[in-house]
Amino acid sequence: MIRTFDLLLIGAMAAAAAVTYQIKHLADNKLEEVRRLEAEIKLEKDTIDLLKADWALLTQPNRLQRLINVYGAELELQSTAPDQLARPVELPMPKDQLPKPEVAEGTKSQDPVKDLITTGSVKP
Repeated sequence: MIRTFDLLLIGAMAAAAAVTYQIKHLADNKLEEVRRLEAEIKLEKDTIDLLKADWALLTQPNRLQRLINVYGAELELQSTAPDQLARPVELPMPKDQLPKPEVAEGTKSQDPVKDLITTGSVKP
């Protein structure tokens, strides 16, 4: 004699089992995706390390000197003079730090398109 209450409990248990299985399945999928991403990250880090080692090999001074000795006549390479190097204070100011040009109140019209046409400027 199964009562209605027992049937409700059995249904609740079945629903709870289904929800639990669904959550476990989603968690497994997420874990698999995390492992895949970790493998991709490791591959990228290994590639970066390999490229750094390759760059260190290619920029060895003795290797570069040998290349200069072999190809120096063809390339007509010259040593860099100390006055060719710029100090940071000699570099131009970045564009975002340039002072804004001052425009007189009476010279600028209310229509910006007309100003662009008359001055020959290009709209940024």
